Amino acid sequence: MDTPTLTQDTFTDAEARALSPYFTNTDRPVFALTNLPETVKGALFARYSRSAKSLRRLFLDEFLDQMDAGPLRSSAVGVARADKLYARVLSEYGDDSVAQLGGAHLACEGVSNVLTKVLEWGRLMSYLEQSTRYVPYTDRPNGRWKYHVPAEVERSPLAAEFRQTLDAAFETYSRWIPAMEAHFRDRYPKSPSDSDAVYRSVIRAKALDTLRGLLPAATTSNVGLFGTGQAFEALLLRMFAHPLEEVRGHAALMLAELRQVIPAFLARVDQPDRGGRWIEYLAETKLGFEAAARAVLAPIAAEPRPEVTLTAFDPDGELKVIAAALYPVSHLPDDQLLEVARRLAPDERADLLRTYVGQRSNRRHKPGRAFERTQYRFDVLADYGAFRDLQRHRLLTLEWQPLSTEHGYTEPAAIEEAGALDDWRAVMDRSAALDASLRARGLDRAAPYAVAMAYRVRFYMDMNAREAMHLIELRTAPQGHPSYRRVCQQMHKAIADVAGHRAIADAMQFADHSTVELERLQAERAMESKRRAREDGQP
Repeated sequence: MDTPTLTQDTFTDAEARALSPYFTNTDRPVFALTNLPETVKGALFARYSRSAKSLRRLFLDEFLDQMDAGPLRSSAVGVARADKLYARVLSEYGDDSVAQLGGAHLACEGVSNVLTKVLEWGRLMSYLEQSTRYVPYTDRPNGRWKYHVPAEVERSPLAAEFRQTLDAAFETYSRWIPAMEAHFRDRYPKSPSDSDAVYRSVIRAKALDTLRGLLPAATTSNVGLFGTGQAFEALLLRMFAHPLEEVRGHAALMLAELRQVIPAFLARVDQPDRGGRWIEYLAETKLGFEAAARAVLAPIAAEPRPEVTLTAFDPDGELKVIAAALYPVSHLPDDQLLEVARRLAPDERADLLRTYVGQRSNRRHKPGRAFERTQYRFDVLADYGAFRDLQRHRLLTLEWQPLSTEHGYTEPAAIEEAGALDDWRAVMDRSAALDASLRARGLDRAAPYAVAMAYRVRFYMDMNAREAMHLIELRTAPQGHPSYRRVCQQMHKAIADVAGHRAIADAMQFADHSTVELERLQAERAMESKRRAREDGQP
């Protein structure tokens, strides 16, 4: 099984002793956090997403000296009794809701971007992933670039070609970072009002954003997860049923670590008549449906589509939102309220909706649940890098198709402007050739590891208007990556122009359609201003 046994980090004996009260192990790539205040766990994970360091190294360097009182020692009194109670309720009564009452923080380090999408699939968990915007993938731990070679490929005659192709991609990416930074410094000279730190950060982020499409999906990342026992159980069952060995191998690692902190909640996962049957059901159903679907879809070619297509919406969506807004302040039944909304003049409906939304002073001020009364379904064909960012939104329904080179790749304008076009296309061509070779060998499931992130993947996002407001306003913010900003700007326009829900689109007043050159500039300026205010003792 594709199961890493050692972390890429090494610790001295003294460091290992210092870490041992707070982590379930100090020598494996998957581990849980123990004996730490919840605020420390949250802060540690937040820092994790923008650092190239491992979680345990971050803790040693930046958090250990703040643990003056030592580890939180939870009392063992009552633990055995509680474990028996949970086991009895879960197994005898089947009351799964009790598994929502305990949770754990877990770190998975050095996992591929293929695996990160599996880890981040569930709705009822929280995730933080290492950023390709703030962390350059130029380190070579143990002399190797940061990518995963799947066991399926390792056993094949294509293992050497796989490494050579990915090595070349990483070498190209690493070589072009200084040149791309120089290109952006020439194009965007430093303003006298900006500090050197702000300018360096903005230029670095712009260069890394531009070049991340060179990185393959096999690129490794660090992921922090927080979830309830129920959420982890569901995740592990899906992972044990997954066809990729890396996914199943990490499921075993995660189960071992989680059993050190929330054992009672995971007792059923590997019981043959409980979790075992569930895993078999998931795996067999997936394989059976894939075979049936191939027979139906094999002769059909994909029709061309734009980057974003609104494929489903309710023409009466705005009427239904208004009826839903009236419901909690009324004594009338739901269907009668819909008729009331239908009889209102368009201006009256627009006024009611504006009043319901209220005066929003920032994007975090959101209207109530009435906006959940209408849905939008978008079919999106975007580069894999943008998909990675959008896939982490959880209060919606999202599914994606296998990553391949079939839909072509994106090419940022700066690639040609900086003179990197030949190198960019060479990486894309080699990625496509390797993808084709893997599929020709019957390694279709492992082939996505080889595909560069600039290649497009098709996915759908199905959401209500409330979640659409959150997604669109967040992801069109000026500091966002150009790829997903463009996708969400098109979503906003489609809600107004295709669905005709102009009042709902207008309520999304923080959707930003501006053209931004240096995406991180305003955000970095704001952060520096806050830092200076804290240093000056201002609130």
